[in-house]
Amino acid sequence: YKYIIVENRDKLRIIKFNNLRKKNALNRTAYEEITQALNAAATDESVAVVAVTGVGEFFTSGNDLSSMDTGEDFDSELQKAKMTITLVIKAFYEFPKLLIAVVNGPCIGIGVTTAALCDVIYCTDNAYFYTPFTKLGLCPEGCSSYLFPVIMGRSKASEMLLLNHKMTAQEALRFNFVSSIYKRSELDTKVWPKIQSFTELPGESLQASKRLVHKSISANLEKALNLEATELHQRWYSEEFSNAIVQFMSRKKSKL
Repeated sequence: YKYIIVENRDKLRIIKFNNLRKKNALNRTAYEEITQALNAAATDESVAVVAVTGVGEFFTSGNDLSSMDTGEDFDSELQKAKMTITLVIKAFYEFPKLLIAVVNGPCIGIGVTTAALCDVIYCTDNAYFYTPFTKLGLCPEGCSSYLFPVIMGRSKASEMLLLNHKMTAQEALRFNFVSSIYKRSELDTKVWPKIQSFTELPGESLQASKRLVHKSISANLEKALNLEATELHQRWYSEEFSNAIVQFMSRKKSKL
């Protein structure tokens, strides 16, 4: 793998976003690798629990906008991007085993929406959750248009998805987005040992329980994903998104 690290600790498998130079931004190759890693873990009998986290200071800075090819093959690029993102989202919400997000720092864009598809989210006290979709001329993705209102209520979800609100760790706990907050120094002393202990729970019982919890929302997730993918594809062709990309690239150049 080029953009992720897969680590095994007995029956715990850890998938780490690994693109330090870009604060773990995710490009198409990264999405493909994450999908492969999740699908492999789903069928590997030696794996009981999977945790997703980031290397370094960030969980992920979201979609790598600089990796988007706006050249002659833009149409085919967008079709591939749409399919790749759809597959990684499905890999998250169809994952049959316990799936935990360990948000070790700032979490942006698709990082937030995929974390929400995990069964449990633990985060560090310096983490924040930011979905600047409308700021980029885009729209909600990753089933967030359905899942966020269910988790945190319509008003806070709208503030996140429509108004680009940056949610602190404390706020995320208050609005039921995360289960617990830890200090960064507690990741190795408390969080990982806690997750490791979950691997000793009866596996079949755990998966059956997850299926029951998930059953009531799975049809809605599929529907939301399809609606979002259609709208997102249209947004990618919009002038608003083109302008946002130009601004993003010019800001990037000015920092060099």
